[in-house]
Amino acid sequence: MSERHRLRSILTLIELNGLIPIRTQPLYLVNLLASPLAFLFFITIASGGVLLAYGIGGGMILTMLSVGTGLQSDLTHYRHDLKFQDIVVASPVEAPTYVAGMALSELVYSAPGMLLFLGLWFATGAATALHAFILAGALLLVWAFASALAFTLATWFEDVRETFMFSPLISLGLTVIPPVYYPLSALPAWAQYVALVSPTTYAASLVQSAMGLLPISWSTAAIDWGVLIAFTAGLFILASFKARWREA
Repeated sequence: MSERHRLRSILTLIELNGLIPIRTQPLYLVNLLASPLAFLFFITIASGGVLLAYGIGGGMILTMLSVGTGLQSDLTHYRHDLKFQDIVVASPVEAPTYVAGMALSELVYSAPGMLLFLGLWFATGAATALHAFILAGALLLVWAFASALAFTLATWFEDVRETFMFSPLISLGLTVIPPVYYPLSALPAWAQYVALVSPTTYAASLVQSAMGLLPISWSTAAIDWGVLIAFTAGLFILASFKARWREA
């Protein structure tokens, strides 16, 4: 398959699963933003506005994670209900191209919501070119590892309803319990060590530093990037070995 056809396949999937739903079912955008904005609202009210910036950063991480994990439902639906994956398997389109197109379609679909959070971030006055680079890199890695995990799980699910159990649990375990909406220092010492197990802790450290909330050293930033990249690479390797592309 030529690079031209790979690109065309990816763009077609982006239109099919990203652009068309925005035009035809815009209420899904409200559903995507419901949880991040709800957390932002309650955290801001409860803290008297002190944790507003943390809520904005946490909202961006939760949105990107939800976009990635939400891929489970779409892939499972296309695979079982529409038998679309069978058609793709029989076509010249390879698995990486299909997954890339579907994952990018989710990213495009989330764009209006992310623009809202980015607007709030700019309003805080902490935006610089370096901070924007850090923020973009951290959020894209969250989306990447969540998408890789979603693809692997989706190839094993037998019913789209199974995704309704796993997606909330993943979001809870990676964005509510870890220090995404609040500083790591707010946790007791023992809980801080537990939080280091979650990759979103490292993403939150980078996002919070990009928002001017958490001054970190170069060594700490290197550790955050290293862990986040290693975790993402590990999930891509897991997907390459454990995901079931073809039905047995």
